[in-house]
Amino acid sequence: MPIAIAGSIATDHLMTFAGRFADSLVVDQLDKISVSFLAEDLDIRRGGVAANIAFGMANLGQRPVLVGAVGEDFADYRSWLERHGVDCDSVRVSETRHTARFVCTTDEDMAQIATFYAGAMSEAREIELAPIAERVGGLDLVLVGPDDPDAMRRHTQECRDRGIPFVADPSQQLAFGGGDLIRDLIDGAEYLITNEYESHLTAQKTGWSQDEINSRVGYRVTTLGKEGARITGRGLDEPIHVGAAREVTRADPTGVGDAFRAGFLTGVAEGLPLRESAELGSMLATYVIETVGTQEYELGTARFLERLTEAYGAESAELIGGHIRCRRP
Repeated sequence: MPIAIAGSIATDHLMTFAGRFADSLVVDQLDKISVSFLAEDLDIRRGGVAANIAFGMANLGQRPVLVGAVGEDFADYRSWLERHGVDCDSVRVSETRHTARFVCTTDEDMAQIATFYAGAMSEAREIELAPIAERVGGLDLVLVGPDDPDAMRRHTQECRDRGIPFVADPSQQLAFGGGDLIRDLIDGAEYLITNEYESHLTAQKTGWSQDEINSRVGYRVTTLGKEGARITGRGLDEPIHVGAAREVTRADPTGVGDAFRAGFLTGVAEGLPLRESAELGSMLATYVIETVGTQEYELGTARFLERLTEAYGAESAELIGGHIRCRRP
């Protein structure tokens, strides 16, 4: 089942400052601010919502098609993704802009000074899905994740025009997009994926009631943090609730939602029931929360299924086990 993952591709440059920003700021002189902080370390991480989701799916044995725009500095990142099984042949490479970048410095009070450079991401609006579908023999599903707003709108409309089922995953763009954009992105989606806060924000931004949103999408998948996930929608008499899998340790929550989506979409691609698809997503999300970085985890089939059994029972693990192909035994 060819699935395209469209959205952001970025690198994160994370630094720490052994002091307090507040000690260097003069409140009545902020209009003349000029400060410099000496960082003690630099952590460069691969990221971007689409890349994180594609990486997770590939680690479960899928061959997702990554769709997004990057700069010529993407070469090493591309190699990493392709080694893990991601199809990067439809990634657009800008001739003038760098790959999107998030640069953040955190002080000892956990205060942050950060800058986001969108860069090549703005060229994602130039990407057409039709040639991609032709190259891979058709697309059965397209996830439209946070990206350049015009790109998100274009991909969504092309899915409607071509009859390609799509997953609406507006995520961070919910905070910045207006009602017209958000309505365009979710209307007619096969799946709408948000967290609980974003679910309410979607209603507020669109002006649609929760019931009206439900009527405009096939299924709503709502992540609930430590409470797991809830699925409602077409043909379901009662909501499906899946509890969160227990983590061994808690290192960094960044990218947990992306991993859930990767596992869930792997289940969908493999024809698993919605409950087991969400359980697969929840289990993969746990691996991310246990590591620092969104793509630093490693999966082994035996241990993964063992943990699935502990979390959701032997029957679920047996069913899912026939549909995943981790890189290690």
